Amino acid sequence: MATQCDVVIAGGGIAGLTAAVTAARLGRKTLVLTGDVPGGQLMSIDKIEGYPGFPEGVPGYDLCPMLQDQAAAAGAEFMMTGLERLDTQDGRWGVTSGDGDILARAVIVATGSSLKKLDVPGEQRLTGNGVSQCASCDAPLFRDRIVAVVGGGDSAMQEALTLAAFASKVIILHRGEVLSGQACYRDRVTAHQKIDIHFNTAVTEILGEAKVTGLRVQRSNEGAVADLEVAAIFAYVGLQPNTAALQDRMSLDLAGRIPTDAWMRSELAGICAAGTVRSQSPCRAVSAAGDGASAAVTVDRYLADGSWREG
Repeated sequence: MATQCDVVIAGGGIAGLTAAVTAARLGRKTLVLTGDVPGGQLMSIDKIEGYPGFPEGVPGYDLCPMLQDQAAAAGAEFMMTGLERLDTQDGRWGVTSGDGDILARAVIVATGSSLKKLDVPGEQRLTGNGVSQCASCDAPLFRDRIVAVVGGGDSAMQEALTLAAFASKVIILHRGEVLSGQACYRDRVTAHQKIDIHFNTAVTEILGEAKVTGLRVQRSNEGAVADLEVAAIFAYVGLQPNTAALQDRMSLDLAGRIPTDAWMRSELAGICAAGTVRSQSPCRAVSAAGDGASAAVTVDRYLADGSWREG
């Protein structure tokens, strides 16, 4: 027999956990599908900055468990499984998960995003042997070594700063002509004595047999190809929304995200989206929390009177 609840929240990151806190406090029977790793993508972030209440920043692996404890205290329940399919069933939403079927009156999709891969030769083969996407996990392994970070946004700069505490040198490789992240990170990265920045540079191959020994790069402004000697490479070149389970159920934008209105309502009655999985997300931890709270309030109102947006 299917598990029944008022609200299923697919995703255990900041958006999903904030939605869980809010929905449970509003008295709704709330079930959170956290996936294999509760806490989501931010569990690997060494310091989340700009989040209210933490002027010095807070590690994602501290903040996310705090939120989960808060949601549990409010009455939310958790399953370490993911959303596999959505179907309508007797006026409710049938949610297929890895641990069985669930019937819910409403669903909040907060499945987040995954880091994109470079898709270059050597990447897949050397993953775990110098190819990584978690500086806070692997930085100590490369103490006093030269490492590379690919990307020019907030994540790339944050991880470069984390790596610089251990590595002898961090080389940032960016396709663009300027770093695209927040000014506070740009200032710190450009002033750091252990960080070098190579603009107009793309990685074309990761070199090494049993472990990473270097990179082959191409300068886009002059076409020159060069090899760089590094012990590891950390890629932060964008996010891929985790919406594969929804492609046959609802319309997605060109980036694969879920279009919503200001109240996080999707085109389907009873389905909200929150966090980086929705269109126009600012991709900030604090905005994800706001999305989650808004989605939970929207769902609560929907469960109370059945109204949804027109069109």
